[in-house]
Amino acid sequence: MKHLKNTLLTLTAALAFSSCSAQDNEVIKKETTMNNKQQVVDLLKAIETGASAPVGVINPASYMQHNLAIADGLAGFGATLAQLPARSAKVNTIRVFQEGNFVFAHTDYNFFGPKIGFDIFRFEEGKIVEHWDNLQEKPASTNPSGHTMTDGTITVKDLAQTQTNKTLVKSFVDDILVNGRMEKLAGYFDGDNYIQHNPLIPDQLSGLGKALGEMAKAGITIKYDTIHKVLGEGNFVLVVSEGHLGGKHSSFYDLFRVKNGKIAEHWDVIETIAPQAEWKNNNGKFNF
Repeated sequence: MKHLKNTLLTLTAALAFSSCSAQDNEVIKKETTMNNKQQVVDLLKAIETGASAPVGVINPASYMQHNLAIADGLAGFGATLAQLPARSAKVNTIRVFQEGNFVFAHTDYNFFGPKIGFDIFRFEEGKIVEHWDNLQEKPASTNPSGHTMTDGTITVKDLAQTQTNKTLVKSFVDDILVNGRMEKLAGYFDGDNYIQHNPLIPDQLSGLGKALGEMAKAGITIKYDTIHKVLGEGNFVLVVSEGHLGGKHSSFYDLFRVKNGKIAEHWDVIETIAPQAEWKNNNGKFNF
């Protein structure tokens, strides 16, 4: 309760601060835009520390929640945090990116158990007004090539190539994962060079093909139906898609690293979408 009271006090102060002059607000807006990434990192870390100040970045009057297990608005966020066992949460954000008003992060969590997650936040006038995420249980071991779901390259570069890389990755997902045009697969990669962080699939393009073939033989089908959002910063592109894994309605968040016009590395988080009767808000899993 003390944490929630502190949060409310912080939000009240933030609202009072917003009554500054128009000129001051313009300066604040520019500074906030530059620091959106850090504010997201701080907000996520507050899940672990219980710090109330970072929560001030959320607009208390307009906060739309797309995690279907959490009720809408700031109250829903607070209620979920209140249910966490004391000192159980751990948050380590590995990567954070920004495109326009969107900040998206790749995080190693202990949040009601060990999980890997992607979070997307939308900013409006310096405040967070909307949130989407995807969470998957963290595996106990590395994948067949010794990678975890979060290790690997973190450096953002090639900012001038952001749109080109987004177009490449979206075409890959549409061609291969949505429409199954496997004859185009090799064209998206630099030979067999491909680093994979999916917990079940090894490195190399040949490893991907072999793993998918083994899954098919075991009756585990994977089908992407719809691409909902593509976000990028430089050499990193995140694609949010909807489909089915093993016959279960699923949400796919795929992060790709592009190098020299080819897909070089991949991380993903897959979450089964709960039946609508179990949703705690009616905003939908996607609805960007």
